[in-house]
Amino acid sequence: MSTDTTPSAAPASIDDFEPTTWTGSVRKKWITTLPPEKMLPENQPAYVSSWIYVFGMLTITALIVVIASGCILTIGGVQWFHESSTGHFVNSLHFWSVQLFFLFMIVHLWGKFWMAAWRGNRGLTWATGAICFMAALATAFTGYTITTNFNAQWIAFEAKDVMNSVALGSWINVTNLGQMVGMHVVLLPLAVVAVVAMHVLLVRKHGVVPPIDALDPEAAVIALAVPSHSAEARTADPGEAATGSRSADATTGEVSS
Repeated sequence: MSTDTTPSAAPASIDDFEPTTWTGSVRKKWITTLPPEKMLPENQPAYVSSWIYVFGMLTITALIVVIASGCILTIGGVQWFHESSTGHFVNSLHFWSVQLFFLFMIVHLWGKFWMAAWRGNRGLTWATGAICFMAALATAFTGYTITTNFNAQWIAFEAKDVMNSVALGSWINVTNLGQMVGMHVVLLPLAVVAVVAMHVLLVRKHGVVPPIDALDPEAAVIALAVPSHSAEARTADPGEAATGSRSADATTGEVSS
């Protein structure tokens, strides 16, 4: 049995590359789906300079501060952030970064909602953003229940009745401090980070959603691929087709001759 050790010529492009192993297949799929020019773009469209596009990055920045301060609190322990002045500072940093995280996320979510951010085959991008918001709410709730003060006890026992009313009390015991710590420190943060990473990759893949009145090449291609009433209009009476065309143009402020 002989093995050919002669190096093969590199393919001219990724499209010419034919993988023979699973690692090569993963590499080709990754590069074709998320090429470097999309992952780390050199330029952005002019409309990205609008202030509404800032809140997505602000949300990620606040999330980084939340995770970093949360790791310090976990290492220090409950007694440390209750009694130490440094612990108080880190605890306050964690608390206020969470407030900013939700503020930026809500503005980002509503801004994209009114921009119809699911346009141009971006439905999954929108869905991952909404899922991230729900996972972040669950993470914040478990965080409130593990602060080991009166507010935490009141929130936990009120939520216990809610969980029992929807038949989840046997699975999620909000008065169990160990369970809540595990969910808040490990399970839910991993879920939030995973969904955020997927959301960012989808944004890189499809590009930043343009304003509704801006040209979106991908959305335009999809719109052209969808059958419209124009074909039926061409087979109908010419006078009716002309009237329909003039009415459609009137909705956009343009009148065709």
